[in-house]
Amino acid sequence: MYEAITRSISVSVEPIFLEDQSSPDEDHYVWAYQVKIKNKGLEPVQLLNRHWRITDARGQLQEVKGEGVVGEQPMLKPGEAFEYTSGTPLATPSGIMFGSYEMATKTGERFDIEIPAFSLDSPYQARQLN
Repeated sequence: MYEAITRSISVSVEPIFLEDQSSPDEDHYVWAYQVKIKNKGLEPVQLLNRHWRITDARGQLQEVKGEGVVGEQPMLKPGEAFEYTSGTPLATPSGIMFGSYEMATKTGERFDIEIPAFSLDSPYQARQLN
């Protein structure tokens, strides 16, 4: 589990390699990732936008920007959490993801919160011992 806290909002991520959706012979590797966003602060906040940076083992960067997550822009009152699952394919057996969510307060103040960097690992990644 990976976690980051920004302005009393916690983002935790759990990546899961999807063996049944991956085809290593065709350089196609797929992960799901479960995200939990929890408002540990004292005021309601709304998730407006997402910005992901996904880098494969060759250093190829893909950026994903858009409104909300899984078609929603959840409002989180103090103590509330929102959970969702999404996924990403890569052409390499490992990679890394991180990013940010743009949030807004009731008064219209906008700010970014960190999505922690997390490793995308598969059993097909060659390991090197030093």
